[in-house]
Amino acid sequence: MKNKLAIIGTVGLPACYGGFETLAERLVEHTTDDYEITVYCSGKKYAKSERKATYKGAKLTYLPFKANGIQSIIYDAISIVHALFKSDVLLVLGVAGAWLFPFIRLFTSTRIIVSIDGIEWKRDKWNKLAKWYLWWAEGLAVKYSHIDISDNESIQNYTAQRYGSLSQIIEYGADHTLKIKPTVEDKKQYSFLKKSYAFKVCRIEPENNVHVILEAFSEMQKYTLVIVGNWNSSDYGRELKDKFLDYTNLILLDPIYDQKKLDVLRSNAMVYVHGHSAGGTNPSLVEAMYLGLPVIAFGVSYNRTTTEHRALYFSTRNELIKLIEKTSVRELKNVSTAMKKIADKRYTWKTIANKYDYLVQKSLRTTKKQTVKARLSKTPNSKLINYEVSHLQNQKFFYEK
Repeated sequence: MKNKLAIIGTVGLPACYGGFETLAERLVEHTTDDYEITVYCSGKKYAKSERKATYKGAKLTYLPFKANGIQSIIYDAISIVHALFKSDVLLVLGVAGAWLFPFIRLFTSTRIIVSIDGIEWKRDKWNKLAKWYLWWAEGLAVKYSHIDISDNESIQNYTAQRYGSLSQIIEYGADHTLKIKPTVEDKKQYSFLKKSYAFKVCRIEPENNVHVILEAFSEMQKYTLVIVGNWNSSDYGRELKDKFLDYTNLILLDPIYDQKKLDVLRSNAMVYVHGHSAGGTNPSLVEAMYLGLPVIAFGVSYNRTTTEHRALYFSTRNELIKLIEKTSVRELKNVSTAMKKIADKRYTWKTIANKYDYLVQKSLRTTKKQTVKARLSKTPNSKLINYEVSHLQNQKFFYEK
């Protein structure tokens, strides 16, 4: 008899929104032979005519709430309560519903695996109350889950330092992306495909440094930049769009949910510019790496870890300008080769699904959570930021039997 797994915290399936949704879809594809899977979906994002009872072997359950913003607390909480009566393991993506975890541990035998989704409470988009709640919920998520997942070694270092947790690293896959040559029709629709251009796809939020990137390229008008994002979803996005819309070298496109069309635009770029400064392993970054694009990334630890310190990095507008103007074609090709090699090794969905499968099985047979507290108690706080070797040394192949 198959164990029952609930996936909670995504907008839903079919995937058409972001990284967690793509993760859910690929896990369903790779693991429905092994588990009875239920995926919880936001009824606000799928019209009744679009809703499916099942998808790729998984059952879909719709709730009348948004999966993001303040409503995510209600959405995740109701999903968790509903899943408790039907599931052996909860895979919870994000910490919004973590206030329920202590009660689950006290009154049920259901296993909880949580992905904390980077350090969400540090994001600039949240007000002080929301940041406080996410900070508090993150602590509950790590403390009361059976297994917590970090998508990046830098996040693992953070949870070890703050909680003494030996978080398990699972990143994202990227081999669903394809390198596609543009057709004549593609070039008619997007004339920039006929020339060299830099590319970026992201949510238009301050911590993604969209303003820094736009300011840099506005000063380099011989270089074309294409950014795909949700410009109209915030004051920040609308203000940037109004400010830079008239620059002929800046192409500001609305969200593209057609994977093939996005791959055409992305895979034919000369370089990928990644401005994220918060979070962990970002799906759009590993997808660009898998396509073999040279990467210029904002120089925070998460991005350096994801790219194994082999991309090009900037922290200011002037540093980005210098990289664009001074980096040779030969150096870009070297970065391209390095990014593809790393992605082929680390960021495939078969590898990612194997890791999740291992953790589901591990959660079912163990009750005691791994920690690094014994080691940390002897380590001065000033040195914890560099505490990588000791608590990571057994993690590289943790999912392999």
